Amino acid sequence: MKKIAKLFVVLLAVWALAACGNKSASGDEEVVKVKIGVTGTDGEVWPLLKEKAKKEGIEIELVEFSDYTLPNQALANKEIDLNSFQHIAFLSQFANENNADLEPIGSTIIAPMGIYSEKVKDVSELKKGDKIAIPDDPSNQARALKLLESAGLITLADDFGLFGDPTKIVENPKDLEIYPVVAQQTPRVLPDVAASVINNGVAGQAGFDPVKDPIYLEDANDESVLPYINVFAARSEDTDNKTYQRIVELYHEEDVIKAVEADTNGGSIVVDKPKEDLVKQFKEL
Repeated sequence: MKKIAKLFVVLLAVWALAACGNKSASGDEEVVKVKIGVTGTDGEVWPLLKEKAKKEGIEIELVEFSDYTLPNQALANKEIDLNSFQHIAFLSQFANENNADLEPIGSTIIAPMGIYSEKVKDVSELKKGDKIAIPDDPSNQARALKLLESAGLITLADDFGLFGDPTKIVENPKDLEIYPVVAQQTPRVLPDVAASVINNGVAGQAGFDPVKDPIYLEDANDESVLPYINVFAARSEDTDNKTYQRIVELYHEEDVIKAVEADTNGGSIVVDKPKEDLVKQFKEL
């Protein structure tokens, strides 16, 4: 009987230690693990958000992807719980094409696009036949073409929409050669092109000043850029998950906002939009 009693005590101790491993730092609640898919972890934002979440019993694991389509596939396949890398237009395009049951649950930033160049200082200096690099994914490609139109370089068809491509260019007075590349490569190809259209979050990570360096910059206050607000995305069944919503709230606290500004040289602007507005925009698209 004594041996059985001792064995019971040992097992009880092991169980207690295992249970402690699931407690938060405060010891009052179980740790909730959340996998978030991202396309870059450099800078202050994600380490800061992880630290803030940990204090509330939320353990964030970042899963980094090198391609823009993979985080949505992983989310749909339940390999991750959330992702945070894309704007509403990109998410809607993926959901439509893949019949994926994904939705935005919170806003993060808007990163205005800019036209950058190592060869000219104004878009008016671009010459006939110059090569212009743009992101190659459908939503960012369309956004870049709209930016080129607003800069007076091309004219797009009336039915261009949110996912138009270069075949929808109806006027190209300078016969510019449009050169689609992976979004993360748009800064790297600058030596080989006359100009490159770069998302300002990418530009900031590449060391540019996304406010001062572009030779032409998208107007972040224009209503037409609302589809390009970046979001946290989740599976539709998880849109009301309290832990995920708390992560969204933590993202909008002042120290995280300042970290976003520092990481992107002021090029990305944290946006706090109600979830209902994001879902409405998403479904309209």
